[in-house]
Amino acid sequence: MEKEILFRKATENDLETLLQFEQGIIGTERPFDPTLRPGHIHYYDLREMLRAENTLVMVAELDHRVIASGYATIRDSESFLSHDKHAYLGFMFVVPEHRGKGINKGIIESLIKWATSKNMTEIRLQVYDQNKAAIRAYEKIGFSKYMIQMRMERPLPIDPAAGQSG
Repeated sequence: MEKEILFRKATENDLETLLQFEQGIIGTERPFDPTLRPGHIHYYDLREMLRAENTLVMVAELDHRVIASGYATIRDSESFLSHDKHAYLGFMFVVPEHRGKGINKGIIESLIKWATSKNMTEIRLQVYDQNKAAIRAYEKIGFSKYMIQMRMERPLPIDPAAGQSG
């Protein structure tokens, strides 16, 4: 008999696990993002997210162990868009041994249900263009590509006067 996965709101008791998940996300994303600082970094203020009224952090639990996470937060939209606010999803993480089992889909469905209860009709998330597996997973749920963000890294010009002492 397969054990049931519980999807629930995260609490401060989950904070240590959530901090580990954050580092897992960063580790996964480092190969896609050369602009990330080396060493230990944080994307989120998880304690604040757990307390915020406009944010829901969800976890999936199996056998009293948290195995996945995600969040939705209500954000103001740009003034030129047709919607004033939207729900933004992030912090998607599933422990490696439970990937491919539809757990992330369950997290996202829970977050979308919450966002809908807050009258959000626009749901957004970001994913690295090179992260093909994540893109496929999000498309299966119903997301579609919207815009690609582009960047350029240029070396600083060499100043011939620099390094000369007068």
